[in-house]
Amino acid sequence: MSTGHHEASWRLPESDPLAATDIEHFKALARTAERGTFDSLFLADGPVLWGDVAQRPAGVIEPLTLLTVLAAATEHIGLIATASTTYNSPYNLARRFSSLDHVSAGRAGWNIVTTAGPAAARNFGLDDAPAHAQRYERAAEFTEVVKKLWDSWEDDVYVGDKKLGVWGDQRKIHPPRHQGTYFSVEGALNVPRSPQGYPLLVQAGSSEDGKDFAARYAEAVFTAQQTLAEARSFYADLKARTLAAGRDPEGVKILPGLVPVIGSTEAEARLRDAQLEELITYEHGRRTLSELLQIPLDQLDLDSRLPENLPPPELINGAQSRYELVVELARRDKLTVRELIGRLGGGRGHRTFAGTPEQVADEIELWFTGGAADGFNIMPPVLPSGLEVFVDEVVPILRRRGLFRTAYVPGETLRARYGLPRPDATRSASKRTDIDTRTGSKS
Repeated sequence: MSTGHHEASWRLPESDPLAATDIEHFKALARTAERGTFDSLFLADGPVLWGDVAQRPAGVIEPLTLLTVLAAATEHIGLIATASTTYNSPYNLARRFSSLDHVSAGRAGWNIVTTAGPAAARNFGLDDAPAHAQRYERAAEFTEVVKKLWDSWEDDVYVGDKKLGVWGDQRKIHPPRHQGTYFSVEGALNVPRSPQGYPLLVQAGSSEDGKDFAARYAEAVFTAQQTLAEARSFYADLKARTLAAGRDPEGVKILPGLVPVIGSTEAEARLRDAQLEELITYEHGRRTLSELLQIPLDQLDLDSRLPENLPPPELINGAQSRYELVVELARRDKLTVRELIGRLGGGRGHRTFAGTPEQVADEIELWFTGGAADGFNIMPPVLPSGLEVFVDEVVPILRRRGLFRTAYVPGETLRARYGLPRPDATRSASKRTDIDTRTGSKS
């Protein structure tokens, strides 16, 4: 988010409403996060112009393009881009992420999402998005094909025999020759295997379908949880699903979003939070809430609670987990629509916490040591100031407590930083039977 995760952040005097297309702004953010030895930076994205351009700064630079520039502006920090399996093709996306991994020397990550809603669908010649379950079926096959493409080159293809004129070993190229329900992909990727083998695989859906998908494929999960109890439940559930899917639960890192509003005192932090809430345009929020809940706008009175007759989650052909989170938040805290919009303004369902640097560090430590998180996706409400204060005042506390690194390991890939092994292309390739095009023999 260009000016910050709070939807009204652009209205602050110090904010630049045009930051979304200012590459120097993003370079500065990446370098600040790298100064704080963050694992990675994470870019959300979707193939649609979100909401009403009157509400907040609209339009964003395509994330893989932006991260390619940021790869040259940084040395260590991971670079995670969101890309949809609903409106992309596996070959092109595999090539683009592999290219980013080469450009960044092994720092790329892919946040795998499906895309809901008719607005995006109509940009691709459809009347509406595919059904929720169908989107995840497509996502699973999409991911399988992308992994086959990343594994289509063995690591030691290169021969480099100038005298004989042999650049590489064709026997170590393994075309996917995939024929599936949604995709048909014949040839090998036209990019050599990248430094990480393939980029870190991230996932951000928390519906039942989303959790099952994460258990099969994800190596990091970005999730929204409001309470410690809910976060612990989600954490235990996803780790159990990962084990049931035949994977090591330690191989998936769970990262709740946290929106820290930081002040030198608790009163100052709460004042900053209140000032941002006062800048919310509630009619914009009301329209957004109407779309999320899939109910008519006239059923959302700002000074009343949510209607009792909301549709059940399984009938929501959109972000089912976010729908459930928002409804639960409103019911649990007995919020009016106006209060709910205020609570969602900072993080759209992610936990917002106002306090001192020490209190923010306490909250992080409590969730981490309490079985609710392996780490966090820090979502500053205002940028760049919210990131700067986190790096300068919260990170040193976490370091003193032994909870966070003080320096990067030189040359470490993003996958290694997450404690994950590099995938073995040789093992994947050995399961296939391919034709050696030079000899006509099987290899």
